[in-house]
Amino acid sequence: MIETSGGFLITQIKQIQGRVFGRLLTEAGIDEFNGAQGRILYVLWQEDDLPIVELARRTGLAKTTLTSMLDRMESKGHITRCYDPGDRRQIRIRLTDNARRLEGKYREVSDKMSRLFYKGMTDEEILRVNAGLEKILKNLEEEERKT
Repeated sequence: MIETSGGFLITQIKQIQGRVFGRLLTEAGIDEFNGAQGRILYVLWQEDDLPIVELARRTGLAKTTLTSMLDRMESKGHITRCYDPGDRRQIRIRLTDNARRLEGKYREVSDKMSRLFYKGMTDEEILRVNAGLEKILKNLEEEERKT
């Protein structure tokens, strides 16, 4: 195998992306949540009323990390926790009307971030980058399931 630096590059991208995204949120006047909480909201805007385990899977956050973030989001009035009527042991996460109103502003910032990500790339290059990242993610998810 050739020598690579993919993992290092992904780490750098994640760190810088977090800072840039935070700045873009601030510039857009969004102070109701941070970038990491935005990831949770984004998943719930796609599909609301998810069990915590599924929300953790879709966001890539550890359940313990997610739980503490949900505590803060609940105290700010963004989400509510509800027992699953079919299985009282399972807690589901639902958006509040307050959080639903933030979606449009967040999408504008998210679209701006996507344009920054792919600036100067052709459609073909974008598709190749995405395909490669999806393969890396799949490989890592398979490895994670082994433990």
